[in-house]
Amino acid sequence: MANIVERKEYPISMRLPEADIAMIDRAAGLRGRSRTDVVRDAAVRTAEEVLMENRLIRMSPEGFADFMAVLSGPARPVPEMVELAKRPAPWESGLSRRTDPWFSQLLNH
Repeated sequence: MANIVERKEYPISMRLPEADIAMIDRAAGLRGRSRTDVVRDAAVRTAEEVLMENRLIRMSPEGFADFMAVLSGPARPVPEMVELAKRPAPWESGLSRRTDPWFSQLLNH
């Protein structure tokens, strides 16, 4: 009886322009990785993003109504975000944000 070995990896064959191969090889060299590693990582990352973007979320009609009620209600300030908004950005002087009416309204809620 022959031993049957279950395959754990499957080959994928691609035809790519020379410029694409050169770019992949350059990136692989900079990372100290193989061409296969770079292509596999990029393919898996893209597949994960597509699957996450297209994930179906199921909920009961009651759950959906509750969800919509929360979205439709007034926003509540998040203390950490309010504190962050009070800090001047590195490229701004501290005065411009504190005197801007929009920021004043935001920070006083």
